[in-house]
Amino acid sequence: MDILGHIALVVLGIGSGMVVAGAVFAFIAAIGVVPRLAQKTGTQANIKLYEASLMLGGMFGVSTDIINFHISIGAVFTALFAACVGIFIGVLSVSLAETLDVISIMARRIRLQKGLVYFMLAIALGKMGGSLLYALVPGFYTQ
Repeated sequence: MDILGHIALVVLGIGSGMVVAGAVFAFIAAIGVVPRLAQKTGTQANIKLYEASLMLGGMFGVSTDIINFHISIGAVFTALFAACVGIFIGVLSVSLAETLDVISIMARRIRLQKGLVYFMLAIALGKMGGSLLYALVPGFYTQ
């Protein structure tokens, strides 16, 4: 393949990645994860910091996937990272479920009067536990 073909592949790859990343961030913005978290924690003044952190984290994650470098960080940092990923996935799934009114419909169907907060916390902790298993147990999901 000539140099023009390689340049076209690079441009196409970067453009495709930007479209997919834009769609993911638009999805996160559409279900209102960042504003909802800021409202619940009373930190609306830091919303720009939350958005920037979300975008930088996404760019870092994609970069590590593309560049494929390895850093020996130890089990403690890996566990902390996995917990953060789990928290994010838990918040994202709970926000999506809340947007689609899944939790309120299910709570009504199973007649859950009290403990809805604990139910939502259990969903988020379950997602975090899955992320910890994925990060800390080699080959857990491939067995």
